[in-house]
Amino acid sequence: MGTHYPAMPSAPAASPPRPAAVIALGLGGNLGGRGEIEAALRLALERLRESLGELHVASLYRGPAVVPRGGEPQPDFLNTAAVGRTSLQPEAVLAIAKALEMAAGRRPGPRFGPRPLDVDLLFYGDLRSAAPELTLPHPRLAERRFVLAPLAEIAPDLPIPALGASPSELLRRLPPAAPPVERLPWSRVGDTGNADRSGHPGNSSAAQPPPRRPEAAKA
Repeated sequence: MGTHYPAMPSAPAASPPRPAAVIALGLGGNLGGRGEIEAALRLALERLRESLGELHVASLYRGPAVVPRGGEPQPDFLNTAAVGRTSLQPEAVLAIAKALEMAAGRRPGPRFGPRPLDVDLLFYGDLRSAAPELTLPHPRLAERRFVLAPLAEIAPDLPIPALGASPSELLRRLPPAAPPVERLPWSRVGDTGNADRSGHPGNSSAAQPPPRRPEAAKA
């Protein structure tokens, strides 16, 4: 039986409107076979589009799970990333991400444990937040190849103001010891709306990554 997602929460009624911000999301999972993980990622992306609008989506990237010292070995993760724009409050985006994880079967458990779906808000415009429940940019964004590689594929030169660098720059800065990832195509599927002939969950012309902002003149 497929995963059934409930209606996603929207921004609180009392939230003041805010200008649309460029956001990036990281998605992944390592429970089930590749087909099951891809299906969960596709459904999550569909529901994210319903709430956030058009998204530019990366290929899949397979890499080792982050396992703490002494932890049990885990299956590799399949990861991807999506970039878009939203005027929703960042707390509303986080609520949508957590609802998607729960709908896919994720339950409270050990930190860095295996999971059917993980949806992280990587950054929200130039917003900085040190709140425990929503730290922005994501505290480990700049040190994880499985996050930076898909981001660099779809938005290599997109500035991340809070980090002072683009995804491609951050990717080049990773030490050689950073665990490698393998880029994989999305599996071919039938006629499923947003999926193109290659199986990719779809990037319409409206979902292209935001253009790079002009750099400030150097002194």
